[in-house]
Amino acid sequence: MSEVPEREQIVARLRQHVRVMVLPTIVLIAVAGAYGFFASAFAEPWLNVAVGAVAAVLVFTGWLLPLLGWLARNYTITTRRIVLRRGIVVRLRQEVLHSRIRSLTVRTGGLQPLFGSGDILIDVGSADPL
Repeated sequence: MSEVPEREQIVARLRQHVRVMVLPTIVLIAVAGAYGFFASAFAEPWLNVAVGAVAAVLVFTGWLLPLLGWLARNYTITTRRIVLRRGIVVRLRQEVLHSRIRSLTVRTGGLQPLFGSGDILIDVGSADPL
């Protein structure tokens, strides 16, 4: 009688803690407040357009790019492997089988214990730690 191999099941799907978006959100609120104050404050029409353009660039670089970067990286833990996916335009996928893991280190520092989060460092030997 042959044994049927066990199917791989997803244990968890994770991403970086949302607290990394606190500073970009503060930037968004500050830019929105400054734009609301300076939107029509100038007599010259080109200055009002310049304020809008500067606000749009700051929102794009200070909030939208970090948000897309945060959304574009996720971790999937299954019963057989760990899969790291990242990237927006160019997708990078790394897979590590549980059998290849040499050591696993969990670190918490700063304010991480208050949020119940931490850093997990996976050593697979030859390559850089994941």
